Amino acid sequence: MKFKATIDIMPLKELLDPQGKTVGKNISNIGISGIGNVRIGKHIELEVEAEDESQANEKIETACKKLLSNVVMEYFTYSISPS
Repeated sequence: MKFKATIDIMPLKELLDPQGKTVGKNISNIGISGIGNVRIGKHIELEVEAEDESQANEKIETACKKLLSNVVMEYFTYSISPS
């Protein structure tokens, strides 16, 4: 079976996000007000071949922990659906 996974990776809330801070400070320069606490992360979509959803979840978890995210500085969430 094929599954589609959508993964979001964000910096841990306890850590400074310099990219987000820069965007948050400068967004008013382009005429947008009322935006704050900007955090910038990664959005990844991929297709997984697995025998069932449980095996697909296991593959996604492993990929996120070992390659896609830095678990010391980031956390991840994902959703999975049949492709």
